[in-house]
Amino acid sequence: MPSVRDRLEESLTRLAERDTNERGFVKLYSEMARREADAADRRRREGASLGPLDGRIVSIKDLFDVAGEPTLAGSIIRRTADPATADALIVERLRAAGVVIIGKTIMTEFAFTAVGLNPHYPIAANAVDPERVAGGSSTGAGISVAEGTSEISIGSDTGGSVRIPAALNGVVGFKPTAKRVPLQGAFPLSPSLDSIGPLALSVADCAIADAIMTGEAVPVPEAIFLNGLRIGVPRGQLLAEMEKPIADAFEQCLQACAKAGANIIDCSIDDLIDALADATSIGSIAGIEASRVHAEWLHDETLDVDQRVQRPLLRRLGVSESDYVKLMQKRQVLVREMDRRIADFGIFALPTTPIAAPTIASVNGDEAVYKQVETLLLRNTQIANQFDLTAISLPMPGLTLPGGLMLVAQHGADRRLLAMARSVEQLLS
Repeated sequence: MPSVRDRLEESLTRLAERDTNERGFVKLYSEMARREADAADRRRREGASLGPLDGRIVSIKDLFDVAGEPTLAGSIIRRTADPATADALIVERLRAAGVVIIGKTIMTEFAFTAVGLNPHYPIAANAVDPERVAGGSSTGAGISVAEGTSEISIGSDTGGSVRIPAALNGVVGFKPTAKRVPLQGAFPLSPSLDSIGPLALSVADCAIADAIMTGEAVPVPEAIFLNGLRIGVPRGQLLAEMEKPIADAFEQCLQACAKAGANIIDCSIDDLIDALADATSIGSIAGIEASRVHAEWLHDETLDVDQRVQRPLLRRLGVSESDYVKLMQKRQVLVREMDRRIADFGIFALPTTPIAAPTIASVNGDEAVYKQVETLLLRNTQIANQFDLTAISLPMPGLTLPGGLMLVAQHGADRRLLAMARSVEQLLS
């Protein structure tokens, strides 16, 4: 079995070969990672393992604090920010578990957009097809796991920012219930919706990383048999406008689950989606909360900031606190109703995104196409955030361009969802 140091050097060599056109990372911790790798190899020789993540190569999104450096959150205006005084809590826990942190991955500015473009960095290309986008906002996280420069990557998910790049790059991406993983030391986008989750090549690796970050001393959940499992399929607007390969792969996944004994049951949640859309006609929850986070600089037109971030946040700054409170009260009513609906099933199943990764050329030069693509990419994933659920994206087999199968479960049912996802993963593989 290759040493940790050998695996690390292979990744660093690959990254060095494209140093002038790096697409996945904004910072590498080469020397620190080498020391961590050597320590992990030493523990292996001495039989003193720190656990299942000891010696695993991990990358972290550019919004997690690392002591001694400013946290950029994908924005060049934060280069002069005060350096972090301590590691983010999840970084601290990962280090204690023996991981080798190779670097910070590229993200969209302030994690606000989902296509994967950040005007301050070279365009981060999809790991499968470099002519296509990689998705966001955890853009580099999806790339690094898919290409193998990290074995696990840690991202954040406010509307789909872990699951979208996971789906478009063909890896697993897990969004835990919001606030289940501590947000201390993570630059916020929307405190009500933000969650921290892993991307990896397997559900098991996501489950291990999740357990370490939550501080739970729990094993990887055993796969739950699919026989008798009720899988709800929300027919309606969430299955509209699907590209044919995605639609075909999704139906094949459902058929495979049915053959394994699962009960596939059509259902509808369109009324709840419409009710939340009506409540957020004043502005999205993420947009309103992010406008408060960034209020100090939003009126400054001289700053070099992505206008896809500054313009919408500036508009949301005008939403009154009383209207925001009413929105959040309405959300709680709808969250309870969604919880009641999903309780009738083990999980909901959806395509993670209704489309595969579009070409960079199609979205980079046409704002109307960009907005249409972003709306489609976020449409299905944001349901889990808006209604306070947990969700995971698994690669669907048989596709030329990657697509994801999203499984969604009740608030707090994270470990059960991971157990069910292990069964579905085994079935699809």
